[in-house]
Amino acid sequence: MAEHLKTARSEDDRAQDDAKVRKLVEATLADIEARGDAAVRELSARFDKYEADDFRLSQDQINSLMGELSAREKADIEFAQDQIRGFAEAQRASMKDIEVETLPGVVLGHRNIPVQSAGCYVPGGKFPLIASAHMSVLTANVAGVPRIVACTPPVGGKPHPAVITAMHMAGAHEIYLLGGIQAVGAMAIGTDSIRPVDMLVGPGNAFVAEAKRQLFGRVGIDLFAGPTETMVIADETVDAEMCATDLLGQAEHGPDSPAVMLTTSRKLAEETLREIDRLLEILPTPHARTSWAEYGEVIVCDDHDEMLNYANDIAGEHVQVMTDRDDWYLENMHSYGALFLGPRTNVSNGDKVIGTNHTLPTKKAGRYTGGLWVGKFLKTHSYQKILTDEAATLIGAYGSRLSMMEGFVGHAEQCNVRVRRYGGINVPYGEAAPYRDAAE
Repeated sequence: MAEHLKTARSEDDRAQDDAKVRKLVEATLADIEARGDAAVRELSARFDKYEADDFRLSQDQINSLMGELSAREKADIEFAQDQIRGFAEAQRASMKDIEVETLPGVVLGHRNIPVQSAGCYVPGGKFPLIASAHMSVLTANVAGVPRIVACTPPVGGKPHPAVITAMHMAGAHEIYLLGGIQAVGAMAIGTDSIRPVDMLVGPGNAFVAEAKRQLFGRVGIDLFAGPTETMVIADETVDAEMCATDLLGQAEHGPDSPAVMLTTSRKLAEETLREIDRLLEILPTPHARTSWAEYGEVIVCDDHDEMLNYANDIAGEHVQVMTDRDDWYLENMHSYGALFLGPRTNVSNGDKVIGTNHTLPTKKAGRYTGGLWVGKFLKTHSYQKILTDEAATLIGAYGSRLSMMEGFVGHAEQCNVRVRRYGGINVPYGEAAPYRDAAE
């Protein structure tokens, strides 16, 4: 039976936090809907200490901000975007439009069509998440979205040059200096100055994630992407420094970022706890200590099967696997955001540069969805054609009888009018089409 060497806050405490967030977000979105730009301006001034008559950046402003970066910094952004673009293009190429003739004269197909507008949120309240611009804006661009809106909060009262540069290089058509609930609310609901979008994507804090949840239905969303989660699955093949570094590397995102270690080695677990204490004394980012104290967990399991069951139940966002059977976890895990297999890679590679998308499901959403990818921006729409009178008569007769089984006379008549017109069969109004032969 598994042993918990360190536990996190209780589910009841977390549920109370969630309820407070829900209430605040609901009131804020209602205010944006009622007062539009006026509400957005007040929220920006209150939470981001930023005021502007127009939150949209002009091309001159964008060019000026891009000019603040060195050639080396731009090259680093370009390298990361090349990796992300390459993988997104490979994913897009895997999605094929199809058309098949399922019966003589019956043609069915589907087309993958991009959403017509997407709102991409790039967080920046605690850290300027440059990489989130690649993950959302660039992926939408590869998908062929014709209008891409990007929002990011000010950092220190002004735009962050690297974030704006990444947004522009990734292909954003409109860039707004807006953060938090006011950003996603304005993009989804629309105001006098911001046309609404069809879909919201991107990670964010608990308030941004809850706003997306409440706006779902009015617009599409990518997934529930709240505060960062990380999980390390390790055995005695790795050491405590590696495990502790990987846990704290994601815990520094914010004070509410869960970090969970699963291991078959009690010795490794105890050494990792001591190494975390040591690293917390020298790690300069402030949130890791709070996050680890409130949301850190260390669980010692009897064997790999028990670790697998725990991992699938937790359904963590980032799952770092460092064991003697990494590919076994790849084959057997079914609920997670993304896997990072082996000690040579790590979650930060995925966050920043390697090419897979870092906008991933949290709060157990990995049970029913994967992360953001090019396919999230595409809608698969089916179509049908009937090319011959014989096919129209055959399908229409079946449709007529099946509709009458369900009591849908109007449905049956849609089929019957084709049977009469293209088959020359006089079906009485409101009756099922006759069987054509014994086989039917």
